[in-house]
Amino acid sequence: MAQQQDYRIRASSFGELFDCALRWEAKYLRHRSLPNSPRALIGTGVHAGTAVFDLARAAGGSPISADDAAGVALDAITERIKAEGVRWVQSEPDQKLVETTALRVTTVYCQSVSPLYEWEAVELETKPLAIDCGGGMTITLTGTLDRARIRAGSHGITDLKTGRAAVAAGRAVTKKHRPQLGTYELLYEHSTGNAIAAPGEILGINTSGSFAHGTADVHGAKALLTGTEEHPGLIELAAATFRTGLFHPNPQSTLCDARYCPNYLRCPYSEK
Repeated sequence: MAQQQDYRIRASSFGELFDCALRWEAKYLRHRSLPNSPRALIGTGVHAGTAVFDLARAAGGSPISADDAAGVALDAITERIKAEGVRWVQSEPDQKLVETTALRVTTVYCQSVSPLYEWEAVELETKPLAIDCGGGMTITLTGTLDRARIRAGSHGITDLKTGRAAVAAGRAVTKKHRPQLGTYELLYEHSTGNAIAAPGEILGINTSGSFAHGTADVHGAKALLTGTEEHPGLIELAAATFRTGLFHPNPQSTLCDARYCPNYLRCPYSEK
């Protein structure tokens, strides 16, 4: 009897598997890690601060202030630096700029973005979804869902993204985010029993310049994972990768760099 193999894929990593499977293997199967990047720390702080703010609103109890949320953002950055370290380089923001940016973005969100929504769930710990891929292989999807909303009576997922170019021409940039949204949609349905009928949504806030914010709908995210009659889904394609053990490289990836890939220096395919 073949040994049962279970591959666990977090929602936030699914897209990375198809960008460079070799990097994904190093990070998520071999558990090789790197210090945080300064820009990633900004996202860490913003997500922590905005989540606390929205959780208080969703609970219907006493709200917290934008200043309180900003304080949580700073604490999250400090804790991440102590726990995992950070790679400070001249081309990246220093710690003061990281903290200042996280404070500004968190404040913009709390004052100008959050009031536009009524959240159904915030930072929802989902139930792992095990998918039998045949031949003794299971893919288990996991993840903490960013935010769920109800729009015109339909359930939908919203994912907050921050970055230097998270918003362009007044709209959130959606490229590369469909796999994560699709995973969230599957996990939400599995965890709550509610069907996803509304499109996914990316809520973006720039971390430079005017700190612009914007949204954009994402259609067909769940179908991207499950597939259609014409095309296999990403779950089936991931299973094929795991079954063969052939994790493809991508030296043209924007993340093919020692700052982002723990396999970079020993990878025979990277362009050093």
